[in-house]
Amino acid sequence: MIDFKTKDLKGDLFGGLTAGVVALPLALAFGEASGAGPIAGLYGAIFVGFFASLFGGTGSQVTGPTGPMVVVFAGVYAALDGNPSLVFTTVVLAGAIQIAFGVFKLGQYIRLVPYPVISGFMSGIGCIIIALQTSRLLGHEPEGSGTIPALAEIPSAVADPNFAALILGVLTLLIAFKWPAQLAKIVPPPLAALIIGTLASLFLSGAPILGDIPTGLPSFIMPSLNQDTILIVFEAALILALLGSIDSLLTSLVADNMTRTRHNSNRELIGQG
Repeated sequence: MIDFKTKDLKGDLFGGLTAGVVALPLALAFGEASGAGPIAGLYGAIFVGFFASLFGGTGSQVTGPTGPMVVVFAGVYAALDGNPSLVFTTVVLAGAIQIAFGVFKLGQYIRLVPYPVISGFMSGIGCIIIALQTSRLLGHEPEGSGTIPALAEIPSAVADPNFAALILGVLTLLIAFKWPAQLAKIVPPPLAALIIGTLASLFLSGAPILGDIPTGLPSFIMPSLNQDTILIVFEAALILALLGSIDSLLTSLVADNMTRTRHNSNRELIGQG
């Protein structure tokens, strides 16, 4: 488990508060983008963040839904036709595989993955995210999940944009990337973009909204497998586990460089699982 030091309490509280405020809308957006709905992203941020921080091996890392994994999960979700039982089984099995990776100390082998492979993977994920979000930036929702429907929606979105959504999106992007360095020491750019973008939306009517978010705890769904689905579920779980492990450990390396610390890769995999 992560070591806790009393002298770090103030920084941990401020960092946790900032991360929580920023992570909430990101989690809702990632849940919507994955196809499982905003509530799935919210539950993912809560439960994954709690257990990963408790059992993980990177003290400065905040765990939750990420862009690369949203793209991967969206593909899995579409392949399973959104079947809640199969999706739940896949996610649980992927977590178990990640725990096994950590138990058998496979985390250290992340350094053997060639840099061009990692660079190509992350670049491809970035291109997919841009493709998925371009029509949404223009205020249009693609018909169907996945990259192809999103690309097909772009021409009609460009021809008939929702200017309220476009203005809000561009404003938020500008704040996130061009926020002055002096102010960033006080208010992080993502938090500033969230606050200013939300306030601006009060004066711009017509932008799409997520709508009502269900309350309460999620219903428990029993895993379901048969001869027709077991191979599909196992393949999807293995993909989630492998790419999730790479994504997490790469982020841990970035966190190490920023904080001049050293993470425990095997314990991080156990926490992520």
